[in-house]
Amino acid sequence: MKVTQTALNNVYIIEPKVFGDNRGWFMESYSKVKLAQAGITCDFIQDNQSFSACKGTLRGLHFQLNPKSQGKLVRCTKGAILDVAVDIRKGSPLYKKWVAIELSAENKKQLFIPKGFAHGFLTLMDDVEVQYKADEYYSPEYDGNILYSDPEIGIEWGNGEFILSDKDKKAPLLKDRTDLNFDYQGENQ
Repeated sequence: MKVTQTALNNVYIIEPKVFGDNRGWFMESYSKVKLAQAGITCDFIQDNQSFSACKGTLRGLHFQLNPKSQGKLVRCTKGAILDVAVDIRKGSPLYKKWVAIELSAENKKQLFIPKGFAHGFLTLMDDVEVQYKADEYYSPEYDGNILYSDPEIGIEWGNGEFILSDKDKKAPLLKDRTDLNFDYQGENQ
């Protein structure tokens, strides 16, 4: 398993080793021990899966506030997505910075997104399935979002009409989220 730091501290690309032969392939998609060796020490307690029927479906930017914030390990098991993480920790030198990576069933890459980051993705084709592990249970009372097109963040989603939920269409700008309670605690957070 190859773990690569992105431009955002503690956001990692995970690339499993894939072993193939004439029958197909095998990979270890998760290893608590191997991720811990790379500094990812989450205790994942919930697995989630989504299906998006149409290309251009945009989900996000989502997060959960403290004390129910979530670290996530995201992978695309059917199709392809542009997966995005945004640093929303007050005081962080990378506040409002974002990274995007293509995750697909073909490349088998995963993205680890720690607590204090917003997450979203755009489907790059029809019939997409995304699975992710979370280290905290879903908690509707702590659920939050930020507008995907917030100009202060400036995510480059590409051109086109996006398919969004009503919740995501009406999401506030980051500057209007007065309830954010993520504070930067240094490089090792």
